[in-house]
Amino acid sequence: MKLSLTSLLAYGLAVNAHCIFQKVSVNGKDNGQLTGIRAPSNNNPVQDVSSSNMACGASGSKSSTILPVTAGDRIGAYWGHVIGGAQFANDADHPIAKSHKGPIMAYLAKVDNAASANVNGLKWFKIWQDGFDTSSRKWGVDNMISQSGWTYFNLPTCIAPGQYLLRVETLALHSAKNQGQAQFYQSCAQINVSGSGSFTPSSTVSFPGAYKANDAGILINIYGTKGQPDMDGKPYTPPGPAPITC
Repeated sequence: MKLSLTSLLAYGLAVNAHCIFQKVSVNGKDNGQLTGIRAPSNNNPVQDVSSSNMACGASGSKSSTILPVTAGDRIGAYWGHVIGGAQFANDADHPIAKSHKGPIMAYLAKVDNAASANVNGLKWFKIWQDGFDTSSRKWGVDNMISQSGWTYFNLPTCIAPGQYLLRVETLALHSAKNQGQAQFYQSCAQINVSGSGSFTPSSTVSFPGAYKANDAGILINIYGTKGQPDMDGKPYTPPGPAPITC
């Protein structure tokens, strides 16, 4: 449900600056709202890295669809302020507040059945990340905002055929100088990969478990000497493992 700002204020409902991953495109084709997606029903972040919600977000929408993709396809992950996109007309915090700087990352976990797999105990490996560009001083979130809520990456060509959960995560670091204040937003897409790849990860991580609250990419002050969220142009490494290479 979308409400006007006036209605939100009248009913005392929160207006926040958060986001939800809620659509997938494959080679430019939009598969539609919540199709093949496990998404939380609200846009509140996960802030406890030991929470079971670190895998695919809090319980909410769960699709019965498994999206067909081929290794090498260009995948789009769409973020909106709330389910459906903007929270109200001229929503300045759609897809997310510009202040919420940070990286965006994508992981895969192989499963027998993507529509019914339990997220507990899965073995994840990172396939892509968009962190911080020291030249432009732009974050992954900046690129997502400039693309009207879409994040794009190629599914590695070496991914072995089979069913997977695709976990896409935005990490907002605007308050991360204090432990426990980094904000994690994640949903999972259900995909069936075809192709001739044969990749088997040599190491994997678990959610929860992959991150610690005091990891350098999580407990961090991203503000430079001039008060800008630009790391003073210094490199930033997102948390978790490095993306795989084929």
